[in-house]
Amino acid sequence: MKKIMVVDDEEDQLFTVKKTLEYADKEFDVITINNGTNCLQYLKNNDQPDLILLDIMMPEMTGWELYDKIKENNEWREIPIVFLSARTDDTAENAGKFFGEDYIEKPFDSQDFVKRINKIINTKNTN
Repeated sequence: MKKIMVVDDEEDQLFTVKKTLEYADKEFDVITINNGTNCLQYLKNNDQPDLILLDIMMPEMTGWELYDKIKENNEWREIPIVFLSARTDDTAENAGKFFGEDYIEKPFDSQDFVKRINKIINTKNTN
């Protein structure tokens, strides 16, 4: 199984991403988390995911702040992170692609989305 964690404060986005991935590939085990604090707690108490899909605009702890906390931890720093955001500005996209493995805008094309996720997971698994 390929474990993917989705961190987003919007329940409809969590549902859409989970169903899109699970429908596309039966090997995807999708965990949904609704905020940064719960994400960090999950990482402390469970097996690491193969990939984290991370929203940028969240209350309490932004995706950028959560990214920093994940990368500061030696146990988690190798987990690939893909920013998944409704932000369409060049600054966010460029920063997301620089810091993360990819930057995907919402709404996304389902086929392209799954292809990009698979590529990142497969690259991680061959290293």
